[in-house]
Amino acid sequence: MSHHTPLPAEPVGELFKSAFRSHPAGVAIITASGPEGAVGLTASSVASVAVDPPTLAFSVTGGRSASHIAAAQTIVVHLLGADQVDLVRTFADPLAPRFTSDMDWELLPTGEPLLREAPWALRCEIVHRAPLGGSVLLAATVVDIRFSPADSAPLVYHNREFHTLSRSEQAVG
Repeated sequence: MSHHTPLPAEPVGELFKSAFRSHPAGVAIITASGPEGAVGLTASSVASVAVDPPTLAFSVTGGRSASHIAAAQTIVVHLLGADQVDLVRTFADPLAPRFTSDMDWELLPTGEPLLREAPWALRCEIVHRAPLGGSVLLAATVVDIRFSPADSAPLVYHNREFHTLSRSEQAVG
């Protein structure tokens, strides 16, 4: 029999945020082509949904980049490694310049920005949008995958900090 601690008198929204701060998540950068050019943001909400067809989901909240990504027909989801923390921080900061000349990126022939240093880049078509509260939940079908053969340690976001997993931490049980 499990024992449950009674919920404190805090608002459920604050408890929800605390619960997910303690739940580690992978880190991605999502890019798209907006009306004024390339846009991108850091996301820790990307999840695999289905294999056939290959589909993923994520949510975006507020901001210029988020609104352009939510409206885009196609996007690129970059799954990142531990050596890309600086890149992640750049795309997480709404005031930081993105897609600068010193950043290793290009526009794909289909128009989406591609960050060349990402170990995995999944080009996707948005197939569903669902407004939920102040966010938009997006489902996207993967139409193309580019990957780097280098085996990069994963980048994880936990309790408002970035972490990496050592080889011994990656295989448990």
